[in-house]
Amino acid sequence: MSREEILTKVTKVFSGVLEHNNFELTNTTTAEDVDGWESITHMMIITEIEKTFDIKFKLMDLMNMDSVGDLLNTIETELSIN
Repeated sequence: MSREEILTKVTKVFSGVLEHNNFELTNTTTAEDVDGWESITHMMIITEIEKTFDIKFKLMDLMNMDSVGDLLNTIETELSIN
């Protein structure tokens, strides 16, 4: 799966959880850049991403994610392992 395909699926997850699409996700996007992306919705987003890609994030990976680019990198790594 290409990085663009991953980003498209991740964007759909964000839109579904946040119930809006008033954002553009890029490698440098952080929670501060997206209205409604807070601690509770963050966990909902992570859970939905795990379901969407049939992966399970490691705690250290979650702790080291500071941006959408970090998230995409982690998804790519998990997909290559499975």
